Amino acid sequence: MVRKDHRRLSIVRQCKLLGLKRSTLYYKGKGESPLNLKLMRIIDKQFMDTPFFGSRQMARWLRRQGYKLGRKRVRRLMRLMGLSVIYQKPNTSKPHPEHRIYPYLLRGLKIDRPNQVWCTDITYIPMRRGFLYLVAIMDWSTRAVLSWRLSNTMDSDFCVQALEEALARFGKPEIFNTDQGSQFTSHAFTGVLREAGVRISMDGKGRCLDNVFIERLWRSLKYEKVYLMEFESGLEARREIGNWFRFYNRERPHSAHADDKTPMEVYNERIAA
Repeated sequence: MVRKDHRRLSIVRQCKLLGLKRSTLYYKGKGESPLNLKLMRIIDKQFMDTPFFGSRQMARWLRRQGYKLGRKRVRRLMRLMGLSVIYQKPNTSKPHPEHRIYPYLLRGLKIDRPNQVWCTDITYIPMRRGFLYLVAIMDWSTRAVLSWRLSNTMDSDFCVQALEEALARFGKPEIFNTDQGSQFTSHAFTGVLREAGVRISMDGKGRCLDNVFIERLWRSLKYEKVYLMEFESGLEARREIGNWFRFYNRERPHSAHADDKTPMEVYNERIAA
């Protein structure tokens, strides 16, 4: 809202009109300490192997590795990373009053053709001096990655951008399945789906297998690319992750498909048929 190049109003005047302290403009968050960033990388890698570790168990495991820290610190870092344990959680919080939770539509449904069901998820991407969040949209039947975006915040904007790109490039699915994360229950995200005439499905709480295919995608990405490199910048992360997704879609044989076919090969063949 404050324009530094405004012709008539100085920065001091603009801040006064908005009721802001001028120091607000120049404040920069300190971010996480080098130790916390290291712990987040360790937690992320361990969570890939033991997604049933909650903050208490993760803290115990870290102490056995020589890191003396309490559960509260581990819980804060896991929340910051967006990690959600697969076990059923007690119903201790209410959903956002303005965000509708849609019913789960995939129970007993045979999913055997492209653009029948799409799914999405967000994961944490560690870097040398920070971290990013990655969202991807996948075709459930063929496992093809249709679009993806990186962001330094967990807002809904980058998820909406990925969704709009997938719709523009590949048409629309019959059903779009997500978890109950606020990014996917937001009016901005569900509004795009409703406008496109897509049926919205949301995982029930504690249903650890609903997004199993995209969870496997994250595991492959991290072990084959992210953990082998320490990204120096968002630009490098975007380039290298983009290269891996192209490899995954078009060159890497997928175990779910016969004849060593890749996800995009199967997607294109079934669309043509």
